[in-house]
Amino acid sequence: MKSKFILFCTFLVFLVHASRAQTMKVVGTVQDQQGIPLPGVTISEVGNEKISTQSNEVGQFSLTVSSGKASLRFSFIGYLTKEVVVDRSMNVTMQEDMAQLDEIVVTGYSTQKKGNITAAVATVAPEKLKDASSPSVSNLLQGKVAGVDVVAATGRPGDNPNIRIRGRSSILSSVDPLWVVDGVIIHGTPNLNPNDIETMSVLKDAAATTQYGSRGSNGVIVVTTKRAKEVGTSQLTANLKTGLTYLNQGKFKLMNSRQLYDQFQLFNEDTGITDDVLNTDYDWVKNGSQAGQLNDLSITYLGKSDKATLYAGGNYYAEEGSVKGYKFERWAGRLNLDYEISDKLTIRPKINATFTSSDDRQHDLYQMYLNMPWDNPYDYSGKLVNAQEASLWYGRDLSNYLYDLQYNYGKSDIFDFQFNGDFDYKFSDHFSYVSTNNVAYYNSTGMSYVDPKSIAGQSTEGRITNNSARRIVRFTNQMLKYNQSFGLHTFGGFIAYEYMDYQYKDQSATGNGIVAGSEILDNAASIGSYSGTKNDYSAQSGIINATYSYDDRYNLQASYRYDGSSRFGSERQYGSFYAFSAAWNVHEEAFFKTETVNYLRVRASYGKVGNVPNTYYGSYDLFKLDAQYNGLPASYPDQLSNPRLTWETSKDANLGFEFGLLNRLDFTLDLYNKNTDGLLHYVQLPVTSGYSGYYDNIGAVRNRGIEFSIGANIFNAENPFQWRIDFNIAKNVNKIVELADHKEQAAGNKRYAEGRDIDSWYMRKWIGVDPANGDPLWEVIDPTTGAVSTTNSYNAATLQFVGTATPDFTGGFSSSMQYKNFFLNASFAFNKGAYAYFSGRELFDSDGAYPYYNQMILQDGWSRWTPDNPNATHPRLVYNGGTNSNKTSSRYLEDASFLRMRNITLGYRVPSKFIQKLKLKALDAYISADNLWTLTKFSGVDPEAALYTGVRQADNGNVAGDATSTYPAPRRFTLGINISF
Repeated sequence: MKSKFILFCTFLVFLVHASRAQTMKVVGTVQDQQGIPLPGVTISEVGNEKISTQSNEVGQFSLTVSSGKASLRFSFIGYLTKEVVVDRSMNVTMQEDMAQLDEIVVTGYSTQKKGNITAAVATVAPEKLKDASSPSVSNLLQGKVAGVDVVAATGRPGDNPNIRIRGRSSILSSVDPLWVVDGVIIHGTPNLNPNDIETMSVLKDAAATTQYGSRGSNGVIVVTTKRAKEVGTSQLTANLKTGLTYLNQGKFKLMNSRQLYDQFQLFNEDTGITDDVLNTDYDWVKNGSQAGQLNDLSITYLGKSDKATLYAGGNYYAEEGSVKGYKFERWAGRLNLDYEISDKLTIRPKINATFTSSDDRQHDLYQMYLNMPWDNPYDYSGKLVNAQEASLWYGRDLSNYLYDLQYNYGKSDIFDFQFNGDFDYKFSDHFSYVSTNNVAYYNSTGMSYVDPKSIAGQSTEGRITNNSARRIVRFTNQMLKYNQSFGLHTFGGFIAYEYMDYQYKDQSATGNGIVAGSEILDNAASIGSYSGTKNDYSAQSGIINATYSYDDRYNLQASYRYDGSSRFGSERQYGSFYAFSAAWNVHEEAFFKTETVNYLRVRASYGKVGNVPNTYYGSYDLFKLDAQYNGLPASYPDQLSNPRLTWETSKDANLGFEFGLLNRLDFTLDLYNKNTDGLLHYVQLPVTSGYSGYYDNIGAVRNRGIEFSIGANIFNAENPFQWRIDFNIAKNVNKIVELADHKEQAAGNKRYAEGRDIDSWYMRKWIGVDPANGDPLWEVIDPTTGAVSTTNSYNAATLQFVGTATPDFTGGFSSSMQYKNFFLNASFAFNKGAYAYFSGRELFDSDGAYPYYNQMILQDGWSRWTPDNPNATHPRLVYNGGTNSNKTSSRYLEDASFLRMRNITLGYRVPSKFIQKLKLKALDAYISADNLWTLTKFSGVDPEAALYTGVRQADNGNVAGDATSTYPAPRRFTLGINISF
């Protein structure tokens, strides 16, 4: 009996040991494809879900499984669920879900699951917002969204690029998109620190933009700033970048002393220039530019408890211009707080403050280009030369800009402050009240000092100009929201009231006759000039939105907005705008079961939106008060009133398709048609009327287009080498359908005509060079017969349409590679078929008309006519001109197509096993380059800047393409480090 008991105990001990031998403790780390730890990932044993845990705030987990042969399931919102056979130490990489139809997208006033969106909305993921070193938030969108053109019209530090969404649909009204930050409509481009941004969404069709009424007619960019997501987490992050910027000359190269002298030898006339000029070879461009220093430091904190969510961020950015004499600095701070006072009431205050300062001792690039290499700005003792007093100075304008820059300068400061007092109250799980309240304050001051010793200051014995501007915008939106499901049916929507008022005032005064060094306006001997502006307007709206979804398969949305604006006449101040849209998730159908296609969606929408004029008082009688009568102030009529002035309206139809394949490929295709009528236009009146003109609703424009995007995971997370590619391309075709009285209208070197592109060039057509004598040739069209001939007389040539500034298509693509802990990211943008007028060539490629401006080196494939070279691209040289070959014609209209590398970044992510010893969450180091190279035929400095210079004011005769006076986008080289604690 005793032996049996011992045997039984031995058997029990064996069972216990055997049981313990089967279990195994597993430890590991979960990260995304970029190697960033993922907190909150659910980890469970396959077949035994009771054995589960979650990864901690640094992505680590520990779990005891039932067997060494078990498998673990890793699941996380926005990522593909993954099953892995256990190991004692595991490092698991999760792959982003290509479908992501459960992803929450901010679509303006509300949020929706991506799979339920019925409108054309494009969202830029957070990882795609990290590759721009510019301080402007607009640059974060460059080349990333189909149909969105982000073009730097100037590369000066602190300047914002131009943005166009689906082309240009107005002649006189604004074509800029609306910005919305955390639910608040922003005036102009927001002054934000790019590091504060969580996501950016672009709303493109009427179904998405109608909720914003007239202000959203040109598209909407919705920005959501950062906040903590997981309860109990906190993170302190520091990002530091330093680098250098260099002037980007493109293909535009000027002659040196020898090259310019050799060109002078081709003149038949005696110019008096001898080889003594070769003793001086001053490079004005090289000496006027520099390697500008760039420094960028950001510190952010994220924290979340049971009751509160906090985000705090601070940034300092400083950049010297690649052209000497300019420095830009920005200090920015943001605080976002969400605090649950009770289960029903949450307050959400936000503060954003930005201060920028600019020190401008910079010359115009035009000055740097026009000076002759034979002129040295310094004398033998190293002092700057006053060109107007110099005994020998070749430059036509007797201008040594460096002489004035030693005395003259400008300063400007801008303070931008925004406060949100937001809150929401939950009546129930389905019904809530959301209150958004914002006050934005903007104040700028500037000073321009011209020393009495400078050439510019001699006529007034020096002068000082002070200017200031102040803007206050108040915004409120009060909204009731509803969302509830009944079985397979989900209903949602909101009703809201919105109000905004805008107040702006500026003033400027110049004092002449100052003591050198004095910056006090009161010390001036006399008043030179003074001016001021005051603008006020207000707008209010009522908004209704309703959504319906059946089983996540069929989705419907309807929106209505009743807008009122003080910018319109008393009879037409209010307008009604609406949109209807639907989406079908085909992949949710029972008949659609395939492992190849992950998702397939079809969207359709139709809506009507409005637009307002750029002027604030277009419907009123306006009088000017700058006249005098008998020595007393007097007024006289200027603008005639139009109480019937009303909204410019656009009717927009959109058809979209989205589908994903093999969890590797995702496609989006959109087709749209947008008809805009009632174009807001300024009608000139004859002098005899007593008025200069009035605003009226005249004309119509049509925009049609196609947009295509594709993303591909070439190698996914199962490989040590991961590679993703994204590509987008868009084509927009616009046409003027109707104009006032069906008459063509001049706009500088462009012309508006029915049936034509809105950006059509209108000038004499260049034919080439007469091989017999080297004379220029232009085209002549007989107005009666239409017969075409050539002429060497500029005035006899026919003015005609010769191309457009609208591209055939635009787009961009990006590549993200990772091998273990190394990553290489690159982004590109392209533009094909747009023509820019390079007006700088009228001076710098003038065939001798401006011999005492420096001249550009002829591009490859160009040549000068001589008797030995009759088949040339350039006419014969004529000293001081006479042939008019450099007058405005299509000769200087150039193909501005380009492919540009926006950014390339190479970095290393330090493995977690090393940084954990330093109590860090993440540590990245990288090197980056912006605008490294551009492929283009354009002979100027920057094809992008050329296309968009002056486009905003084309009606006033400004010409797109004056690249010589435009600050080009510089090359930037940066070294950075990101640390998370």
